[in-house]
Amino acid sequence: MSDEHKSHGEGIERELHDPIADKLVPLEPLDLSKITTVDDLVRAMGNTAFTGRQVGQGADVLEAMARDQDCFVVMTLAGAMTVAKQGLVVADLIDHGIVNAIVSTGALMAHGLVEAAGRSHFRYDPKMDDVELYEAGYNRVYDTLEPETNLDFVERIVAQILKNWDASETVASHKLNRAIGKHLSENVKERGILKSAYEKNVPVFVPAFSDSEMGLDFALHNRMRRKNNLPVLRYDPFEDLEFFAETLLKQTRLGIFTIGGGVPRNWSQQFGPFIELRHRRGGEDVPLKRYHYGLRICPEPVHWGGLSGSPYSEAVSWGKFVPQEEGGKFGEVFVDATVGLPLIVGAVLERLRNRG
Repeated sequence: MSDEHKSHGEGIERELHDPIADKLVPLEPLDLSKITTVDDLVRAMGNTAFTGRQVGQGADVLEAMARDQDCFVVMTLAGAMTVAKQGLVVADLIDHGIVNAIVSTGALMAHGLVEAAGRSHFRYDPKMDDVELYEAGYNRVYDTLEPETNLDFVERIVAQILKNWDASETVASHKLNRAIGKHLSENVKERGILKSAYEKNVPVFVPAFSDSEMGLDFALHNRMRRKNNLPVLRYDPFEDLEFFAETLLKQTRLGIFTIGGGVPRNWSQQFGPFIELRHRRGGEDVPLKRYHYGLRICPEPVHWGGLSGSPYSEAVSWGKFVPQEEGGKFGEVFVDATVGLPLIVGAVLERLRNRG
């Protein structure tokens, strides 16, 4: 074809390639007759298309993190995942040594404490409107109810722990969550995130601590201390930041497993920029560490411009992740985490059991 035709946007006479010779990977039909386990299903989904393929690829990334003995995995949690009854899936990740640190919203930990202490959440009946729910003391989270009595129960646990806190010791979220986990380990039989975290020595951070039921409980406790002329407890979120950074600096490789986005994701990912600033602006002799692995389950689209939907490729530009060209391995699954999380974790746990 002449240059004159090309300049007007005409097509060309294509040279049709052989996809096998080009080493393209063929897809496979999802054959349910051959599936007997969760892992069978997730592997088969990985050979299909769209979100199903993302689920399969996500399991591969999590398996790679789990099998890398030099990888320290941070799990970030946002959204109402414990209200949605996913707490034991997270506890499984802790109990099997796959997750080594948790960064969470405070609400998620508070609702998880309700569950871990033996209380229940309930299905929302649409016949009750939100005014009726308020008057009855039922707090609605989409299609699920958190009775206010549950939160009163949580407050009593937190108050008991804070009552015995040494006022000379500054409070930080990872310290308080460890104390709550110790209480659960010693006093309740139910499983839960904070209980597993305590027993496996996994730190749990809540960066936006005051934006939570437990944060309000802490504020209430200090008001009672003032009323009774007792010294108030001091809270310092920067103790969390420093402890998190020093913990990650000790590791060989880093991975992050993100559910949702929000503050937990950003706070965890800012580790790389924080270390760079300590080196570049502060003159500290520290290694410029970044995350090698990343897996996120979140349906948030990128075009809203928020962090929850931003891809890992964007985070590379901030110095948060090792690029794929240098060995970074990432998976992004655009699906409700109540669907994606149990499928991916269930498949990986089967792989680890069956293949050593």
